[in-house]
Amino acid sequence: MSTEADRNAGIPVRTPPAQPPAVIIRQTGFFTRLRIWLLTIFLIISLVANYGFYTAYSEYFSPSDGPKETFHSGDRDATDKLAMIRVMGTIMPPFSERIVKTIKKAHDDKHVKGVLLVVDSPGGTVTDSHKIYHELKKLSADKPVVVSMGSLAASGGYFVSMGAGPQARIFAEPTTWTGSIGVIIPHYEMTGVAEKIGFKSAPLKTGEFKDSLSAFREMTPRDKEVWDNILNQAFDLFLDVIDENRDSLDKDQVRALATGQIYTAQDAKKNGMVDEIGFQDDALDALKKVAGLSTARVVSYHYALDLWDTLLGSAKANDPSAQWRAILEMTVPRAMYYCSWGPLPPAPQEGFDSAAQD
Repeated sequence: MSTEADRNAGIPVRTPPAQPPAVIIRQTGFFTRLRIWLLTIFLIISLVANYGFYTAYSEYFSPSDGPKETFHSGDRDATDKLAMIRVMGTIMPPFSERIVKTIKKAHDDKHVKGVLLVVDSPGGTVTDSHKIYHELKKLSADKPVVVSMGSLAASGGYFVSMGAGPQARIFAEPTTWTGSIGVIIPHYEMTGVAEKIGFKSAPLKTGEFKDSLSAFREMTPRDKEVWDNILNQAFDLFLDVIDENRDSLDKDQVRALATGQIYTAQDAKKNGMVDEIGFQDDALDALKKVAGLSTARVVSYHYALDLWDTLLGSAKANDPSAQWRAILEMTVPRAMYYCSWGPLPPAPQEGFDSAAQD
């Protein structure tokens, strides 16, 4: 430490460098990290927003919101194409609308010389199964279609297979289950449970049948008469579709098979429901022959799930109103070509990615 005497004697005095207070160092480091953090957040938001704007722009100016074509196998350089159209999972929106668009795309493409219909589905709603069948019938009138059944092609899955037409060959894998020809409207009666807990349903309605199929009241004979009529019309449509498209079966044989029973591939072939036991490659080889092609580019279709769909899907998953709508959807009566006795599956989210079907 210097003294007044040292300074007066002219002795140089060493002055230690000034040190900033420790608190200032900590504050400076905090604000630096804060700036970096804010810049990072801003960059992420900017990237997401710009991607969203780009997606919206490209969708708006895109000539079609339809399926995208991808190479599957075969000769990449071949002009002639064989298209694979997949019907996978439960047949209901938005899946069914995308399948219809895919069928139309294959139909309109002059380079597509034939279609392999790959079915692995327990079925679905009567309406959506029939929409797909209707478009397949228009397709098969102009181009050959061969069917390849996967592990399950039951009820609506078998119904849409009939869209390949009476001349089409249907292949079933050795372990395929098919059949389940019939209609079901899921219904649950909870009157006993309601009585035990003291619950009573008292809907305000304008007509006798407005709350028909309610789980909280027993069905009356008149209720059953109404719903039997609906079921029978959908059932007769199913029988007619099979009779029209299976030359190996007449109407009486179809009706005898239509007990709702599941058939193995071997039993289905024996009963005239399918033509061959074989795998997808076997069905593809058969399609090449019927299309008269020695070489072809085999393509498939998909709908890409982009980031914007993912973000919207996540938002809907946390939206209480969306969850309430899903519960209400499960209470809506639906006539189903469906191989199940349990509750209906929830409606898929709008961000459904049919690329999983590829």
